[in-house]
Amino acid sequence: MRFIKYEALGNDYLVIERAAWGERIDRARAKLICDRHCGIGSDGILLVEAAAAPPRVRIVNPDGSEAEKSGNGLRIVARYLWDGRLVGTEPFDVTTPGGTVVCRVHRGGDLVTVDMGRVSFHATDIPVAGAAREVLRERLAVAGADLEFSAATVGNPHCVLLRDRVSEAEARRLGPLIEVHPLFPQRANVQFVEVVDRATLRIEIWERGAGYTLASGSSSCAAAAVARRLGLVDAEVTVRMPGGALAVEIASDWHVRQTGPVAPVFSGVWLGG
Repeated sequence: MRFIKYEALGNDYLVIERAAWGERIDRARAKLICDRHCGIGSDGILLVEAAAAPPRVRIVNPDGSEAEKSGNGLRIVARYLWDGRLVGTEPFDVTTPGGTVVCRVHRGGDLVTVDMGRVSFHATDIPVAGAAREVLRERLAVAGADLEFSAATVGNPHCVLLRDRVSEAEARRLGPLIEVHPLFPQRANVQFVEVVDRATLRIEIWERGAGYTLASGSSSCAAAAVARRLGLVDAEVTVRMPGGALAVEIASDWHVRQTGPVAPVFSGVWLGG
């Protein structure tokens, strides 16, 4: 089974053509392939139907579960299609389980913009348990900590926590507990967010189904949108993560667009079946 490995701000994915993978999502095989000791190693697998109109992708997490959307993954898919000369520098659609997005590969291929769609803060859309409402500045008790959180969806669920300072240690300690909290019936991606100024955020990320990660495009969009909704930042925000920085634009109708780098790493053949 042939693959190409790409990285986007240190978030690495394997791109595999859907026909080569087969019809069934085999969780055990996905976990083995993503394993960094016994497999190829990655933050997930992008199963692409490049010949479809528009191209389609399914996103498989390292634990074998599937994600509705991935911002970094979508930039990688766009670069893969561009590398295969299936698209040029004009905008084009890509279909995901979380909705259709619009991608554009900038000249040279190193930078990609993805319109992630419209953000919602409503509990029924995300989803978050409880009454129908916008989930903003609510309380969450985890591991003895009383936390303030907001929630959002850009096609996948996010829990956003504002902190005076963010750290990898806190993300690793609280992230896995918040991910599976009963408030989030479909689990949640978790962002710990530090507002540096009105144009800059710093975030640490615990990603649903993947764990601690160096960067996340959808997490960046969710964090920026929540900070914007709370009046803490302007419409154009640089989101800084351990893997690097992503530019996020938030429109007045809450459509979010992210722009960041993508690079191919290597290609090969998986011999494990």
